Amino acid sequence: MTIGCALTFDFDAMSVWVGSYKARNPSMVSRGEFCAVAIPRILDLLAKYKIPGTFCVPGHTALAYPDLIKRIHAEGHEIAHHGWVHENPADFDEAGERRNMELGLEALQKAAGVRPKGYRSPSWDFSANTIKILLDYGFSYDSSLMGGDFIPYYARMGDKYDDKTPYVFGVNVDLVELPITWLLDDFPHFEFVDKDTYGLSAASKVEEIWKDEFDYARLHAPGGLFNLTMHPQVIGRGYRMMMLERLINHYRSFPDVKFTTLIDYVESWRAKNPLAAWRDSGAIQAQPKFQRQMA
Repeated sequence: MTIGCALTFDFDAMSVWVGSYKARNPSMVSRGEFCAVAIPRILDLLAKYKIPGTFCVPGHTALAYPDLIKRIHAEGHEIAHHGWVHENPADFDEAGERRNMELGLEALQKAAGVRPKGYRSPSWDFSANTIKILLDYGFSYDSSLMGGDFIPYYARMGDKYDDKTPYVFGVNVDLVELPITWLLDDFPHFEFVDKDTYGLSAASKVEEIWKDEFDYARLHAPGGLFNLTMHPQVIGRGYRMMMLERLINHYRSFPDVKFTTLIDYVESWRAKNPLAAWRDSGAIQAQPKFQRQMA
């Protein structure tokens, strides 16, 4: 039984500084411009090993760098929705969140003629309306939540919780969740943002973590997905690219590993794990036996 290995890249460019960090300082915003240097490096590396990638792109980035978005698409990689300007969905009412969704979709369509089936929330934040909105817009999967590690599950809608009553689980809906973790994200390990993130780690530290997490997934989560999140403006620095290439060679050294885009993995997994069977199993988010079938 194989395990999927997804190399995903959040192509935030300037949007993360303008949207998430509310920066108006030209120096801070210019950090995002390094993506224009990093994206060709990343695409060349993926082409060298014939690996498909998933690029999560805010609409703001798609309009700033349409030629790079076209190249990503032309080289066969998946493009997923990543908000409008890397905004936190919880900062908006439902109408505002829907408008940001539409702006992102319109920008990706304009830049590369794509209508993504996958979504990754900026900074992995959700509002109470996000899952309903994703269903309304016909998304097949999300990759923003942290209720698992290597085994997908169907997202839930309608959870109820406060600090006085027991947690109430909602109902699983037709949206496959590909869980993520900050542990497998390059930003907190490597980036430096004063009063926020103090990374600048040696590659050896991160390489050890990403290698051991992968090895554990391969041994203990057959049919699962190793979902690695990277940012071009972070991973694209020289010593980190060298680390990524070493990791790729480690991952590809095993015959039971399949590099995949998120959408290709989801379509295979969904066919083997239909929502009706999931609900009939009594699962909420846990891992019923049929869930461990190969994706």
